[in-house]
Amino acid sequence: MDSDASLSAPPSRTRGIVLLGLAILGLASALYAVRGPLMMSAPRCMAGRWHGCFDTFNGVVLMTLVALPPAVLVVWLLARRRRAAGGTTAWRMSLAEVGMVHGTLPFLWLTMMPGAGAGTVPGRLSLVPLRDLVTMGPLGIVGNLLVFASLGFFAPMRFASSASLPRILALGAGCSVLVETAQYVLRLDRVSSVDDVLVNTAGAVLAALASRRWWRTTARTKSGRLSPGRRCADVFAYVGDTERCLGCRHACTDRGGRALPGRGRP
Repeated sequence: MDSDASLSAPPSRTRGIVLLGLAILGLASALYAVRGPLMMSAPRCMAGRWHGCFDTFNGVVLMTLVALPPAVLVVWLLARRRRAAGGTTAWRMSLAEVGMVHGTLPFLWLTMMPGAGAGTVPGRLSLVPLRDLVTMGPLGIVGNLLVFASLGFFAPMRFASSASLPRILALGAGCSVLVETAQYVLRLDRVSSVDDVLVNTAGAVLAALASRRWWRTTARTKSGRLSPGRRCADVFAYVGDTERCLGCRHACTDRGGRALPGRGRP
């Protein structure tokens, strides 16, 4: 088993490096495409001016990008602290925590940004499904898909209690309903639409599907007990930040062949 794990490790690392390179290339290409609009907001944002920076789409996107290096630093500090405490999932847990916040707050800020008639125009509702979907346009649909995408992607990686599609669906729908309700109650001169809820929820679910292989779950049988007779690489529980094998009939090892604490029986 150790030899198999050692043979399979290099291809997995290679795939990770390739995916990381593609992600960096895609981000660089996107930044190059929108460099003009972002640079228009740069002087106001760098001067700390509210108007023209934090109340515009370009300004919020720019400040989100500026905050990316500090967010990476926070991930590193959290992971280092967890590894010092003996955690085996330090990087994944730390990335999930920071990713949820950094990837969700800017979109919430944009959705709660008041319009020109905020405070004077009464709240507006659109409760007919799919009626507003046609008028959103491709950019509007993509934006609504991304509102809770980070939450859907990272929440199951951080919290085992949310690691199922029905729960992510409920989480995305609940958060979206709260946002639309706040828009209506606060009279932000925005339309509270049921289509926004549907698209926001769909974005959270699709993002959760994309991160499914990294979910923080415990394999269980229908009775709720850990399934015996399978490798501990597939059957394990999380205790704090540490993977522990429970009730396995085989040697208690992780996917890399390393020994894990627990009740593994060789």
